[in-house]
Amino acid sequence: MVTERGAPDLGESEHRLFAERRRSRPVWPQSLAPGTGDGVTLYRFDDCARILRDPQTFSSRGYEQGVDLVMGRTILSMDDPEHKSHRDLVAPAFHQRVLTAWTGDVIGAVCEDLIDRFQLSGRAELVGDFCNEFPIRVTAHMLGLPPDDHAQFQRWSMELIGIAGDLETGFAASGALRDYFAGIVSDRRRSPRRDVISDLVTAEIDGQRLSDEAIYSFLRLLLPAGVETTSRAIPTLMLRLLTHSDQLRAVVADRKLVPGSIEESLRLDVPVVYISRLATRDVEIAGVPVPKGAFVTLCLASANRDESRWAEPDRFDIHRPFQQHLTFAAGPHMCLGQHLARMEITVALNALLDRLPRLRLDPDAAPSKLVQHSGGSMPALDSLQVLFDT
Repeated sequence: MVTERGAPDLGESEHRLFAERRRSRPVWPQSLAPGTGDGVTLYRFDDCARILRDPQTFSSRGYEQGVDLVMGRTILSMDDPEHKSHRDLVAPAFHQRVLTAWTGDVIGAVCEDLIDRFQLSGRAELVGDFCNEFPIRVTAHMLGLPPDDHAQFQRWSMELIGIAGDLETGFAASGALRDYFAGIVSDRRRSPRRDVISDLVTAEIDGQRLSDEAIYSFLRLLLPAGVETTSRAIPTLMLRLLTHSDQLRAVVADRKLVPGSIEESLRLDVPVVYISRLATRDVEIAGVPVPKGAFVTLCLASANRDESRWAEPDRFDIHRPFQQHLTFAAGPHMCLGQHLARMEITVALNALLDRLPRLRLDPDAAPSKLVQHSGGSMPALDSLQVLFDT
């Protein structure tokens, strides 16, 4: 297996710390912010998976004082039965068979348009020229937003996603998006169309429907939950392939290897490092007592490299037999947008490989660097300079 020089660290120094904790103290005591009490952080796959699949003991209500303050009341912070009733109403719009209809007309068309902008130049900076804009444009199309609004929607989206670095601007963007969506939702209630907002407006189960506020909150949650994840995942996958030339050649020659490539990159480079739950009763995790009310933080990045589940877990190997990872979590809160994310990444990877022959890193460009954009996430690539034949 060839690993070429020039790749940034991709968080490997942090992963070495995670590996040490998996071995020495997988249930790590954690001092939290004043007034929130103490908790534990979990580093092993089995412990994290157990917590995610036991929502009765480990509640999602902790997000009420975090995500909900920015997005409004969301399914992220709900427990059953409230969570199930809301998820059942929004889930149909994100079923894989429904999303397939968007593949060519929307996702593929956005890819082609973005690549057209730089394809003749023989070079590109894929983060800025493609990856950042691609998922936002796809989302705007799927929501049915007017084309003239796409640029403003993209600005608000990026400001909301970057709230950890600029609270005032992020909260302002959240409010602006709420007001903007109010007009769109009102229009769709009068005249539904073929778009996701219309699906949410018209969703009904046993006489229950989503309130306008619930729709606004869900739509805002789509941005960091979906857009940011995809915009980080594509350049990281591309860099993994570009620095493993034998595996890149294999994928170019046999596109049946694309799904394995995507899953391996998602496993290694999980966009969201930590998620949390709240213990609803006194409980024991791997022999460690955890009191009722304690925060239980799950290190998904560590769980995805647990050596008890994956041989040589730090190695990028597109031929690795698939085993379920926790990038999209597990249990009742498993990511609703996972099918869309995989579909977007698949279409993007195939389009880039089809349209950019002999794709390679630019040897004269400054090396890509990792930058931290939001709390709880792995650092993202700031740029990815590539060359290709025209």
